[in-house]
Amino acid sequence: MSRATFKVSLSPAEALEMIRVHHTSIGTELIHEEMYDLGDGKTIGTLVFQKYYFRAGNKAALVVISDNFKGFTEVRSVATGSSQSLLFNFDWGAAGDFANSTRQVLKDYLVEE
Repeated sequence: MSRATFKVSLSPAEALEMIRVHHTSIGTELIHEEMYDLGDGKTIGTLVFQKYYFRAGNKAALVVISDNFKGFTEVRSVATGSSQSLLFNFDWGAAGDFANSTRQVLKDYLVEE
């Protein structure tokens, strides 16, 4: 499992839309998508992707959550399921690459911490 968390200067919906468009354009399968307006300007959305990695020999899942609950937009991505077997949790970096792919998509909108 690998995680990435960062702030962006976009709304949660804009961030998720950019990630959705990028990942589906490169052949990553979108499994689930949702967006909720909670009122008072607060929103949260989730994307769930699945991709087959040849080098890991397995499918990996990517869950991306974006919200603005803290007064800024935060994006969290978690990649999992990319290990080669039940005995060995070794994936040749596939989970890390998958989790960090969201940061790469939004690199022009990252907010320094």
